[in-house]
Amino acid sequence: MSQASKLALIKEMLDSTESSLRSAKQMVQELTGTSSKNIYSKIAEEIEPSGEEEDEEGKIVEGVFNGQTMTDKNGKEYPVPANYASKSKLIPGDVLKLTVKDDGGFLYKQIGPVERKRIVGTLTYEDGQYKVIANGKAYSVLLASVTYFKAEVGDEITLVVPEIEDSEWGSIENVLPKSEEPPILE
Repeated sequence: MSQASKLALIKEMLDSTESSLRSAKQMVQELTGTSSKNIYSKIAEEIEPSGEEEDEEGKIVEGVFNGQTMTDKNGKEYPVPANYASKSKLIPGDVLKLTVKDDGGFLYKQIGPVERKRIVGTLTYEDGQYKVIANGKAYSVLLASVTYFKAEVGDEITLVVPEIEDSEWGSIENVLPKSEEPPILE
């Protein structure tokens, strides 16, 4: 089988797998009546309040990171800067404290990291989104992480994901060095 045929077959298999995953997630949402936004606001409801609603710098809001934003217990989403999320290696389920400063500025602090695990996968780019394919699943990753690590499509990536919860997002921890393959002798 030629390399082009193998690549076409792999792409077809990945497309089929992604389609199956989307269908399964939709069915779970229909059965449970929850969406990922609702899931994160439910998690945020369980956060033990720090007792601070305001401090000397401004209003305090606590919530859960969902891969791109922070969701508070009321379901309101707050933008999390991609550079902060990338450098802090935030993953879905991490608890954040947001200080909304009197001048309107946002200051985030991670106060409750979720249990993590590391997996290795391959970086891809599809439909305007970078993803890492690992363990038969596509995990979205932030563009800020891809550019910070100077990763390229096809690179092997060490990805950090939640230990227990199934997540659509992961955080790039490292780009694995490319191995030098020995030449094939004929």
